[in-house]
Amino acid sequence: MNRKVFTVVILCFISVSVIILCTFLGAADISAKDVIIILLNKIFGLFDSQVQNLGTKASIIWQLRFPRTLLAFIVGGSLAMCGGVYQAIFKNPMADPYILGISSGAAFGATIAMFFKFSNTLLGTNAVSIMAFVCGVGTIFLVYNIARVGKSAHLTSLLLTGTAFSQFLTAIISLIMMLSANEMRKIYFWTLGSFSSKGWEHVITVLPYAVIGSALIIMYCRDLDIIMLGDDSAIRFGVETEKVKRNLFFITALVMAACVSVSGIIGFVGLIAPHVVRLFSGPMHKRLLPLSFLTGGVLLTVCDSIARTVMDSEIPVGIVTAIIGAPFFVYLLRSKRNEVM
Repeated sequence: MNRKVFTVVILCFISVSVIILCTFLGAADISAKDVIIILLNKIFGLFDSQVQNLGTKASIIWQLRFPRTLLAFIVGGSLAMCGGVYQAIFKNPMADPYILGISSGAAFGATIAMFFKFSNTLLGTNAVSIMAFVCGVGTIFLVYNIARVGKSAHLTSLLLTGTAFSQFLTAIISLIMMLSANEMRKIYFWTLGSFSSKGWEHVITVLPYAVIGSALIIMYCRDLDIIMLGDDSAIRFGVETEKVKRNLFFITALVMAACVSVSGIIGFVGLIAPHVVRLFSGPMHKRLLPLSFLTGGVLLTVCDSIARTVMDSEIPVGIVTAIIGAPFFVYLLRSKRNEVM
């Protein structure tokens, strides 16, 4: 077994182990053996008699803990993969998935839904999630079209436009929070990111975007490798750089909007995971992006477990990722400074 295959196998094993371990963690005292029996029963139909004797423990694991853990893994993996794409397009390891204002757009949509007390469900889906998704996707369309000149948009213009939109929408959100004291805590908690009370319906909401989006992104791995050499070199190799970037912006926007709509804003995962993977797998995106998905999934799953177990009351997972990610971001800044010097 060569090193590349060995790395994938190890990361897959770690991913499965972390999902099972984090499903085991929680306030209710459920043994690791019972957790495994319940999961094997629900997934493969084994151990029917043993599961019947477990009673409510089976419901706690299958209806609460496991879908929440699985959702954290999917969201973390998706953010990490999108982060790898943005770091390639912007040729900067400090780029993250929220760089174009998608997170602020989604937060704005969720805030509007909470402020106006939209019905809890819309077309069978949580109204807050729908508004977050629609506004997140709408933001990338606005940012791209405002920054576009002719058929292309310069990266610097995209960054500046995305930053301007983020600041504007953040100001609007702050104003709404001031006007709505009753909803302030709910809005604030949502903007910090959380998987509290998330279940299978949220997994089903995100999974198609994560699977289809990841598959489409993988198709552009070779183009991303060439774009890393510079746009002029990419054009000489026959890569339609503007078309590739535009397609990837919209694919990642859909994936990220779906993730943010169910989890809120969770920073630093898309920044940390691709950079860590790049250290041991190299820059080739055919390996980098899938391994980033696994690494980001493991990272966010562990952070979510910390968020719900480290204190008596659950804390937003975005706080945990920020505590871990901020020092890492400082490390990246110092590394870049040393390279320049």
